[in-house]
Amino acid sequence: MLAMRSANILLFTSLWLAATLAGACAGKPVDLKKDLEVTDVVTGWFDAGIVGGKNKLVPSISFRLKNVSSEPIASVQVMLTFRQVTDKDVEWGSAFARGIGPEGLQPGATTAPIVLRSERGYTSEAPRAQMLQHSQFVDTNVLLFCKYGSQTWAKLGEYLVKRILLTA
Repeated sequence: MLAMRSANILLFTSLWLAATLAGACAGKPVDLKKDLEVTDVVTGWFDAGIVGGKNKLVPSISFRLKNVSSEPIASVQVMLTFRQVTDKDVEWGSAFARGIGPEGLQPGATTAPIVLRSERGYTSEAPRAQMLQHSQFVDTNVLLFCKYGSQTWAKLGEYLVKRILLTA
């Protein structure tokens, strides 16, 4: 048991060291706020189907990342935080994705659309279109962050989720 635990620690340490060295050898640091541009942003409320006998809508965002630097950019993670506009300090949902894979994004190139949704939303017996007009409906913002390697998360944008119904 102890030998197995030691082997796991050694394996983890080796992988961590290899990843750290690879990142250090990768070249100049990437300034995501300067080197990436968020384009083609579409927000709305996605029809998540019927849950517990009620219609469910969740906030959704679709966007692309464009490399506006003069160097390729690889391995960028994306994190979204959804917050109701009435309580900006409380997270109402989140989502993660790979924004740019290890193959990289060439200068001037744009990613395919990245679509992310909150797991939380509204449920109601009312028709979906009526849900968006309900007096207790609270608008939601989505904050978009990106991360490269071991750098800290960089906020690239904040968007109001429009009161439109999305089906795809």
